Amino acid sequence: MDGHSYYVPAAAMAIALALKMPALLRNWGDPLIRSVCALMTLASLVFFFAAPPTITEVNHLTGVTNMSAALVYVLLSAFSGSCLVLITNWRGGPPEVTRRLSRRWIGGYAGVCAAIVVLFVLGDAPVERVRDFDTYYANTPFLREMIVLYLIGFTVAGVAMHVMCWRWALQVSGWLRAGLLVIAFGYLVNVPFAAVKLVAVAARWQGADLDGLSTYLAPALASLGAQVSAIGFCLPLAGQRIGDAWTTWSTYRRLGPLWRELRPVWAEAGHEVRISWWAPAQLLMTQRESDIHDGMLSLYPYFDSEVRARAYEAAVAAGSEPVQARAEADAAMLTAAVRARQDDPEGRVISSAVADTPTLPAENPRDLVRMSIALRQSPVVAAARTWAAATRSESDFHERTR
Repeated sequence: MDGHSYYVPAAAMAIALALKMPALLRNWGDPLIRSVCALMTLASLVFFFAAPPTITEVNHLTGVTNMSAALVYVLLSAFSGSCLVLITNWRGGPPEVTRRLSRRWIGGYAGVCAAIVVLFVLGDAPVERVRDFDTYYANTPFLREMIVLYLIGFTVAGVAMHVMCWRWALQVSGWLRAGLLVIAFGYLVNVPFAAVKLVAVAARWQGADLDGLSTYLAPALASLGAQVSAIGFCLPLAGQRIGDAWTTWSTYRRLGPLWRELRPVWAEAGHEVRISWWAPAQLLMTQRESDIHDGMLSLYPYFDSEVRARAYEAAVAAGSEPVQARAEADAAMLTAAVRARQDDPEGRVISSAVADTPTLPAENPRDLVRMSIALRQSPVVAAARTWAAATRSESDFHERTR
């Protein structure tokens, strides 16, 4: 793997961190946001300092042969701990329990990082090894223990993350469950990474040479695990946004019949600013709902409770549930009111025999969608529309022959 294989994900993590910084500054007290930013920071640093060109440059700048090895192992151990802290805060629970678990993970991996530094100082690594430090120094006192320590710490984090995500996934559903399962699989891949590293190191202890496992196979497994885990972390948020956008567009589309039915009414309001078709879906739906509400307010003098009552009875008789029957009744009253308004701009209700005061149809978004669907599909609404048209024709006939 060349430098680009490391620098590209490092840059991607740095960009994601930069986008997250405003939220961190606004909510510094939120442990979840702090955990996310810590993980992004450490992930970016791990990829950056693990790149072969960076390893060579760090060794040259510090003047300490193989200084990069200890630095990368410390960063990798800190990253492992940050993953566990993140999933602990993400899962939530009683605040005192969450804080206690987080402190334990932080304390444990801080100890691992400190031990790595001490063991590196005590060891002797005079020959620079950019790609095969693990196997080259597998038999060197103190360095041997340092290598095994970071691999065990990495393995523990991978197994713990897999178990925690898997158990949590069984308790939730939807995009969160999908994301947790992907994360669990990604961290399961980290176990073979550490395993092949340990196998190569153990082979050196026995005088064999399996360096290729550590030098070529292990980095590929680490890259795969990191990419899969990153997808898992992003999936719940991306999935929720996609789901919200789909719901918004679906609601916008299903409100179309109601919006078009009221168009002759709300169009007279002469809105000076209309939203472009390429505007965000939420903004377009807000505009559509506003048009519908404006149209209903303008139709208020023409709403006839008698029309609604007859339509409700007809819908119930046809087998509709009460909620659906109310939507059909409101839609029937509305479509009759639109035609009554065309006949009588002065604002007289359809039937002068109505004694009670008509009310606006429910304006809950779900009720509006039910009304919109009823306008297109309900035979009760179709009958009300036909009756209103016949009433209008009869009125026109009497007006002409008067």
